[in-house]
Amino acid sequence: MTHEDFQVKTLGEPKVKSPLLQTGRSHSQQYKFISDKDRVLYNTSLEGFKESVEKGIVPISFEKAGPRELLYFEPAKTKVGIVTCGGLCPGLNNVIRSIVNQLYYRYGISRVLGFKYGFEGFIPKYSHEVVELNPQMVDSIHLTGGTFLGSSRGSQDVPQIVDTLEIMNVNILFCIGGDGTLRGAHAIHEEIEKRKLKISIAGIPKTIDNDIDLIEKSFGFETAFTIANDIIRYAHNEAQGAYNGISVLKLMGRDSGFIAANAALAIQEVNFVLIPEIKFDLDGPHGFLKALRKRLESRHHALVVVAEGAGQYFFEDEPKKLDASGNIQNKDIGLYLKEKIKEEFGSKEFPFTLKYIDPSYIIRSAPANANDSKFCSLLAQNAVHAALAGKTDFVVGNWNDQFTLLPIPITTAKRKKIDVEGELWWNILEATGQPASMMNP
Repeated sequence: MTHEDFQVKTLGEPKVKSPLLQTGRSHSQQYKFISDKDRVLYNTSLEGFKESVEKGIVPISFEKAGPRELLYFEPAKTKVGIVTCGGLCPGLNNVIRSIVNQLYYRYGISRVLGFKYGFEGFIPKYSHEVVELNPQMVDSIHLTGGTFLGSSRGSQDVPQIVDTLEIMNVNILFCIGGDGTLRGAHAIHEEIEKRKLKISIAGIPKTIDNDIDLIEKSFGFETAFTIANDIIRYAHNEAQGAYNGISVLKLMGRDSGFIAANAALAIQEVNFVLIPEIKFDLDGPHGFLKALRKRLESRHHALVVVAEGAGQYFFEDEPKKLDASGNIQNKDIGLYLKEKIKEEFGSKEFPFTLKYIDPSYIIRSAPANANDSKFCSLLAQNAVHAALAGKTDFVVGNWNDQFTLLPIPITTAKRKKIDVEGELWWNILEATGQPASMMNP
């Protein structure tokens, strides 16, 4: 990574005075505006600072998010679009509502369009309705889960999307979604750039798995592991309620085990956490099944939490299928573990009771909790500030408890994963008591 990788594109020189200058109250404090010189350090350690000083280099940093004194778009002439893509996630409606309210009440922008069912909403052949959004329409949508605008997976014809933006005179498009959505947003930006149009593309990161790189937390994640925390408690009760009771709980996490790890830490009743970042064997003296039996022999119950992307190498000989977004469809590791546990203990006449629980769709369709709701609002507000200032091909993020702006390409270059030598994973090992490795020599 270089300093240039973190430079956010701008459509042009901002010259329009922000309406946020006019507070309407003479005694109000002056609004604190952000300039392009305000940056948030990537490496906040003293060691990193000393290294930059010694080498005489500018340390890598993010552009700080926040309101600008001068805007690129004149609010009275600005038309905005909003689209939600990909799977459901707690907080989608909160983000939609906050964008609309921020545009309407703080910037005086009343022309806001909601494109239905993801990027399909821009393609004429689907004939999806385009909704004119206003504060009254979105007033209570944050109280329910899902997305008011609907969603879909999969890429669509980018030139047709930009045609629709041109025909409908959209100046700013907010794309709310995960890794695939952000890649799509970047492709839309490239087509806009090719046509020399002045349309801002703003990304708001949505992934329940919390796996977007260079962003500490994505919305919906906290709600997800909070709900998972309650389900873990119930699964623990099931395991404790029987002699040699086993509960296997599968949680979301295609490539990263953040939900499984954080939920397990929150309640500290889990005995095994299996994640995509760590390989494990099933059989053999150091394998998972041997460790599980030892646990049952000593405590007579066990709770296993497995992320959906864990252990996919067990299915290497099976044909691979792709979903609509182009991701490899994971095989069901939860059901696989369930069958392997039954085979192992049943064949050796080891008494046990097994319960398998998969609450994934319940979790992702829930409404955001209070802290996530607040986080969604702040992400939306900062995305609006940046887009109106002419920033484009960016995603609004969070780093070291500060809101940031990043170019979309650097966030989609790779997936964020748990550092298996870092503090989070060692905290998991301490909380569960599971072996540091369940691989045979």
